[in-house]
Amino acid sequence: MADKFDLYAHVTDSIIASIEAGTPAWRKPWTGDKGGAPFPLRSNGEPYSGINVLMLWLAADAKGYRAARWFTYKQAQEAGGQVRKGEKSSTVVKYGTFEREDADTGEERRLPYLKAYRVFNAEQIDGLPAEHYGTPAEPARDLGTEADPALDAFFAATGADIRTSDEPQAF
Repeated sequence: MADKFDLYAHVTDSIIASIEAGTPAWRKPWTGDKGGAPFPLRSNGEPYSGINVLMLWLAADAKGYRAARWFTYKQAQEAGGQVRKGEKSSTVVKYGTFEREDADTGEERRLPYLKAYRVFNAEQIDGLPAEHYGTPAEPARDLGTEADPALDAFFAATGADIRTSDEPQAF
């Protein structure tokens, strides 16, 4: 029998993997873009919330998606699109509650639930209206900064271990 999908472990493992890779999706370089999408939106334009924001940022970052919108397979078809063959979906979570009568007391109880479902980024779907797709990445650029000898001397005097890089990233 196949192992049952563990939603909690999936979310936790995705976040840890991004941190361990040293390139979390929520960290932006000084200039340019490394591929992550803007704030994720449902197919109808409503923003995702909670852990889904982080999960979709991680998926967009890993795959280089720049489009904000995410669709279920059915939503893509209803919007006139078709998910490309071989594309892999990303997991999001629906949280909700439902009412159930307690067998012992007869009282109505509100119980929480989590349900995983699968979505595709607009960039995995052909035939959608143009506004659903992302914009090209901004290339990294030189900001024209130059070394300041007085600042260099000050920081050298602190004894701090200072390392530099040509990468256009915030450290």
